[in-house]
Amino acid sequence: MIDPPASYRWTRRIALTVLLAFTLTPVLVMLSSSLKPLQDVQGPFRWIPSTITLRPYADIWKTVPLGRYFVNSLIVSGGATVCSVLIAILAAYAVSRYRFRGRRLFTVTVLSTQMFPGILFLLPLFLLFVNIGNSTGVALYGSRGGLILTYLTFSLPFSIWMLAGYFDSIPRDLDEAAAVDGCGPLRTLVRIVIPAAVPGIVAVAVYAFMTAWGEVLFASVMTNDETRTLAVGLQGYATQTDVYWNQVMAASLVVSVPVVAGFLLLQRFLVAGLTAGAVK
Repeated sequence: MIDPPASYRWTRRIALTVLLAFTLTPVLVMLSSSLKPLQDVQGPFRWIPSTITLRPYADIWKTVPLGRYFVNSLIVSGGATVCSVLIAILAAYAVSRYRFRGRRLFTVTVLSTQMFPGILFLLPLFLLFVNIGNSTGVALYGSRGGLILTYLTFSLPFSIWMLAGYFDSIPRDLDEAAAVDGCGPLRTLVRIVIPAAVPGIVAVAVYAFMTAWGEVLFASVMTNDETRTLAVGLQGYATQTDVYWNQVMAASLVVSVPVVAGFLLLQRFLVAGLTAGAVK
């Protein structure tokens, strides 16, 4: 194997260093600001705090009901992730393994929904939820269940499209072998296809969770004080008279921990799911 020239290696190192600095600088600013008293944050910025305090990390739970927002975000994001994965697996398996009338139209329609900005669906969904609540008594507006349904409208299309392509990469010989052994379609999906498609399923789950965890537009309209999520709840640190910048930075670091930890734990599955098939 021929080693790359020294100029290439140095260019790569410089580019990666610049990219790393560009990525980590905002995180370091947040960390530095979260360890300062409020008066220091409001003054000229200094990388190293003159007074280091952990008080903002304790106050973030008192200034706003951050714990409730955290639970709401976990329930909504987890529910949207589970529903997206389950429905996407069934739909993608049908698209990948069966030829039926309207299959191509269904695939194109699912993918075309990604062309439209989310704000176009905000008012129709709002009116739909309100009308359903008035006519049936099922409270979708202002509920966590309604927010989960809302997130499914834009996480499901991509999930179905991605998993369908991943299932296509799994040899159909496995399905035929399972059929010879007496497995029906559902049993084949559970015992053969899903184990072979774990990287793709994990990639879809990470995408659905991250999409729901950081979404602001729909959460700001479809929730109330009891069902508010973290992305919207962080606005509570800004009052009419002041903005608790040190607490904002501390809370931002805290709420990013689940996503970062999950990504680090699942990154090998995520990379494999986005770049390769699961041919066994």
